[in-house]
Amino acid sequence: MAYQVLARKYRPQRFADVAGQDHVTVTLMNALTQQRIAHGYIFSGHRGIGKTTIARILAMALNCRNVIGSEVRPTAEPCEVCESCTEIRAGNAVDVIEIDAATNRGIDEIRELRDAARYRPARDKYKIYILDEAHQITDAAFNALLKTLEEPPDHIVFMMATTQPEDIPQTVRSRCQHFSFHAVKLVDILGELRGIATREGLDADDAALGLLAEAGDGSMRDALSIMDQAIASAPVEDGRPRLDAAQIRELMGTVPNAAFESIFEAVDANRSAEVMTLANRLLDAGNSPAQLARQCVRYLRNCLIAKIAGIGTEGEGADGAAGELLQISVDEQRRAGRTAALFTEEELTRFLQMMLRTFDELGYRQEQRFHFELGLLKLVHLRRLLPVEELLSQFPAPSGTRTAGGDGGARGGSAPARQVSAPASTPASSSASASAPSRPSFSPFEQSKKRFDESAPETVVKAPVPVATAKPAVAAPIEVTLQVVEAPKPMAPSVAPVRETVEVSRVAVLEPEAEVAPVPEEAIPQQAEAEVEPIAVQSGADEEGVKFQRVAVEALQAVAKQTTAAEALDDAVWTVAGGEIRVQMEVSKTMLPMVVNAEAEKIVRAALREGGAGALKLALLPGTGATSAAKKPRVAKSGSAEALAAKHPVVQAAQRLFNAEIRNVIDLRDSD
Repeated sequence: MAYQVLARKYRPQRFADVAGQDHVTVTLMNALTQQRIAHGYIFSGHRGIGKTTIARILAMALNCRNVIGSEVRPTAEPCEVCESCTEIRAGNAVDVIEIDAATNRGIDEIRELRDAARYRPARDKYKIYILDEAHQITDAAFNALLKTLEEPPDHIVFMMATTQPEDIPQTVRSRCQHFSFHAVKLVDILGELRGIATREGLDADDAALGLLAEAGDGSMRDALSIMDQAIASAPVEDGRPRLDAAQIRELMGTVPNAAFESIFEAVDANRSAEVMTLANRLLDAGNSPAQLARQCVRYLRNCLIAKIAGIGTEGEGADGAAGELLQISVDEQRRAGRTAALFTEEELTRFLQMMLRTFDELGYRQEQRFHFELGLLKLVHLRRLLPVEELLSQFPAPSGTRTAGGDGGARGGSAPARQVSAPASTPASSSASASAPSRPSFSPFEQSKKRFDESAPETVVKAPVPVATAKPAVAAPIEVTLQVVEAPKPMAPSVAPVRETVEVSRVAVLEPEAEVAPVPEEAIPQQAEAEVEPIAVQSGADEEGVKFQRVAVEALQAVAKQTTAAEALDDAVWTVAGGEIRVQMEVSKTMLPMVVNAEAEKIVRAALREGGAGALKLALLPGTGATSAAKKPRVAKSGSAEALAAKHPVVQAAQRLFNAEIRNVIDLRDSD
């Protein structure tokens, strides 16, 4: 007899021999015992997991000539000795017709099948049609089969095996019993391979069989096909083929996962040179970058599952649900546990996402090697980045502010900073390394950044100056932003001086939750409620112009949509000369109509007439774009948030200490 491959030689002939499909075999055996035979079955699932095999076993059980419960056939399993079982197993039974639906997929073939189904079986009890790859049948052919499936003759049973049940029309699926097959578990495949190796007289260690089971990827037929190939290439010792892990890896074109374990140890140690050296060694050995990226993705997936399932470095905790999630051998479970212990769950997730993107890019890139190396290098860079949450958690929340949750600023937390070993190239003394964190808290790109900042004056950032919190002078919360104004920097004569403003503090003037010492009333400047802050006279302005300026600005501030125009006129220089009011603006000629629109100009002219301008004309003059050397404080409307903030002792102290200006005031009072 010609040689048979292992997948055919050890094909199950009984329901009990099928591995990993107990939910299907038990249901079918109960249906046979109770004589609840359906006229249509759909078997769907992964490739090589027993769909067609179970269809044949069911056909043998239906046409078996021995009665269930007899001495020859005590259970619903086929007896395997009668003439019907023997012919079906050999594939030459007259009443069991197996059709390749991928070839016979048209409406003409289905019409012939429908016409032949009307005739009773030649000898057996049932005429059985097994349609393999049933999803290949066209919609028109399925429609021609609908009536036969809905009201079939008593002697007809249809069995359809498919890997894509969604391609079968719903009208067909609703007329059949649908069994969804599961991928075969690793332990089941490993047990079958171990039994076959014993029967075939092979010397195979557990590592080699584990590699074959993993290569099957849930398919028993795939695992047996790779085992057949491995036996053919295995060395023979004492007349017995010997399978080892190294030979199987070379046959499949894969590398041991120990290489990826070394790569991620170098990633954890922040050693880019070692990562590139290991990658170069794998690529020079002839491994494809796409194959290495695929293996790296699978290894990262196993590490992530090991981290989620809580598998330890010695494989502890790999039983139960954790073993179901991680379908790999015991040695690989330990390796995945060791790598998972080096990183957090978030880091492993980012690594997996990065390598998946790299694997996708390798499909359409010209230089696959470069992109694979770049993907590994990015993993090292990801370890150097600090998450925003971790960075923010290092700064304590202001003591007087309230958070959205009302917990007094405690939401920020004080999570300890994640520590990662520093690069190997960074010199460090042995005494300092014992107490210093293993990961730098600064960006690794800081040195590169300093090269571009050498021409700029060095700015020393010190710890923030604590601002004393006292009971505010206002009853409602107001948030104030202060800016320190530096003197103009000396520059070349042809270049205009540059004036810099650096924001140093955001002072939240709130009602404190805890009781604090009140500020004495004599320390708070007494000022009438209706008093308006005086306007400083700018260079070139006169008193009459300042008077008209106050009238115009207050009129615009009373209109909600004219805040921008009010600020622009507040910053302008007002003079009265030659029968007109000249307003020297700081905005350009192009921006002037946008800042002071027609409506704002109308409001200003009306306010000036009521303010005593009489026949004086209003002339808005555009500026040259140069920033004025000194800005005057804004006009604060009586009772406004800005006026109340300017009276607060904390704000006034900040203005005195830092020469600060009030640049932004946010009114947090209720609108009602």
